Amino acid sequence: MIKLKLSSFVAISALVGTCLSSSVLQSEVKSVDRTPRSILYGVSYYDEYTPVDRIDEDFRLMKEANITVVRIAESTWGTLEPQPGVFNFSHVDRMLSAAQRYGIKVIVGTPTYAIPTWLAREHPDVLVTRPDGQAKFGYRQNMDITNPHYRAAAKRVIEALIAHVAKHPTVIGYQVDNETKPYNTAGPNVQAAFVKSLQQKWGSLDKLNQAWGLDYWSNRVNRWEDFPSTIGTMNASVKNAFAEFQRDLVTEFLGWQAQLVRKHAREDQFITQNFDMGWLKTSYGIQPEVNHWKAAQPLDVAGMDIYHPTQDDLTGAEIAFGGDLARSLKGGANYYVIETEAQGWVQWTPYPGQLRLQAFSHLASGANMVAYWHWATTANAVETYWRGLLTQDYQPNEVYQAAKGIGADIKRLSPKLADLKKSNEVAIYVSNRAQSAFDSFKLPGNIEYNQVMRPFYDALYRRNIEADVISPDGNPDLSKYKMIVVPALYSATDEEIARLNAFAEAGGHLVYTFKSGFSDENTEVRYASQPGAIAKAAGVTYQLFTEPKEVKVGSQPYGLSGKDLEARWWMEFLTPTTAQVIARFEHHSWPDYAAITRNSYGKGEVTYIGFMPSDALIEGVLTDTAKRAGVAWPEAARFPLIVRSGTLTNGNQVRYLLNYSREKQTVPRDLVNGTDLVTGKQAASTIGPWGVEILESTR
Repeated sequence: MIKLKLSSFVAISALVGTCLSSSVLQSEVKSVDRTPRSILYGVSYYDEYTPVDRIDEDFRLMKEANITVVRIAESTWGTLEPQPGVFNFSHVDRMLSAAQRYGIKVIVGTPTYAIPTWLAREHPDVLVTRPDGQAKFGYRQNMDITNPHYRAAAKRVIEALIAHVAKHPTVIGYQVDNETKPYNTAGPNVQAAFVKSLQQKWGSLDKLNQAWGLDYWSNRVNRWEDFPSTIGTMNASVKNAFAEFQRDLVTEFLGWQAQLVRKHAREDQFITQNFDMGWLKTSYGIQPEVNHWKAAQPLDVAGMDIYHPTQDDLTGAEIAFGGDLARSLKGGANYYVIETEAQGWVQWTPYPGQLRLQAFSHLASGANMVAYWHWATTANAVETYWRGLLTQDYQPNEVYQAAKGIGADIKRLSPKLADLKKSNEVAIYVSNRAQSAFDSFKLPGNIEYNQVMRPFYDALYRRNIEADVISPDGNPDLSKYKMIVVPALYSATDEEIARLNAFAEAGGHLVYTFKSGFSDENTEVRYASQPGAIAKAAGVTYQLFTEPKEVKVGSQPYGLSGKDLEARWWMEFLTPTTAQVIARFEHHSWPDYAAITRNSYGKGEVTYIGFMPSDALIEGVLTDTAKRAGVAWPEAARFPLIVRSGTLTNGNQVRYLLNYSREKQTVPRDLVNGTDLVTGKQAASTIGPWGVEILESTR
């Protein structure tokens, strides 16, 4: 049994208008493994949206395309419950019957992320109040997930739907809600709950005022009754504590839904959720509004939505990062890609070969399901131009034909490729707390945490140094890694930093970047020489920092020159104490300060990077560190030839060779080893444009 320990428990209990016992914050996750031992290939499908009655034709085409699973229902509350307590499951029944006829499995979603019109009319308070006012009806995810009227209606539809479908043989699992977030809920009810959580945590206002610096600008709170709304605060400590509280609301909400579903589900049915990533034009970094590690606890399997560029912008980095992130949410377990694009937005129409490359790239990271949003494209509404496998004519096209071939290969190879296990020696260390704190003080140019973190992951990706994405909230075992990269750990507890330093002292290689260790968990700057508790381990200190202008790094480290040595966004004036200087800044007035250092610490090493380097320089530092750490990786291969490895259930090694370019690539000689599972032939010495090879070899 997993218990979600929320400091805001009392506050949440008040919010939802019921005396929530601790059992509501629990989810009966037993030791039973409910997930299928195969790779699922799927689409989202909605009979409610189709222009004509063509359900048999759709499922026939799915079957021909080797689709093995469909996701239904999560978008259609207004159809499932047209009036309060009046249910119409006819569309659900039609889809389940068709799926059974064609031998396709079904994942049923709880339909709670888009509220029906009658709920907004009867209870206008259901619409979320954000800092800029109350939401209007029309958009999805416009509700307050803590509102008691919303919760009552959601409970009713969830229980009715799950009870209705649970015994159907095609239903293999459930998705709770959809891309859940707190939706910036900040109304008076949420503010009151936040204050109650603070009373429970802090007890004393004196302690809180001191930790948060509330004497500044007369923000001091002298009575709990006077605690102001967070909406107008300029204090980062307040903002970040409230952001963490909002993330806890999501954790509680998904745990609550999972418990409702499990009450009616069969023992062999799983529960998942389609988490989405932080967004920068596409899926990009860690989600600032949800603590995925906590929110995933009541789930049987983690699910992720991964959207990425295509055409000449397709690099596979978003696919790899999303997969490495999803895998970490359940301690390294396989995960589901519940949504990814087939065609998607206009600019995402894939080149021939790319859909196949993308699908196998997900499997190369350990995915046990790849599913497209969605089967066919809607005829109207906001996603008219977000295209599925089929467009509005619902006829097979070249993307569908590509999916058909992918499905055939997955069907044939699933027994061998399912349940891929990864054992990486490198990790990227991320933190929601550090993210919120960092983003309260964005870098010049409005640069956010994810924009600092991702270039460090991407540098490893380009060099084929595979990395897990770990968080302190996932309680990772640091000792299993040889190298850990810690970008911008701006806010962290003393204990957290001590664990990282101990990793290096025990023999690990640790890479800290600028703006790490600066503040504690309350976003209070440490009263110490910076970088605080990192200073001794890194062997450096600094007092001054600035935005670099016309600043370069000297000595041409790693053979780089020109723009590759320019400092960007931020620079700290590092003074070594015990550290070796790898590179210094070049500047007419600041020529003596260190830019990159390395310090022997115990049995290991700590590298500190005091500025934001170019992508090429990041790659140089991390590659050098990996070599010093004794990390094993295919050094002869680098982007656009991507190599992703793992262990099959039969104990053999597998390497996915992925060509992310429109040019033929030569495979390094030491990788031309094993049988290509796609062709059944020995490994080839070249791989074609946007090509894939899956090589199995014995140890």
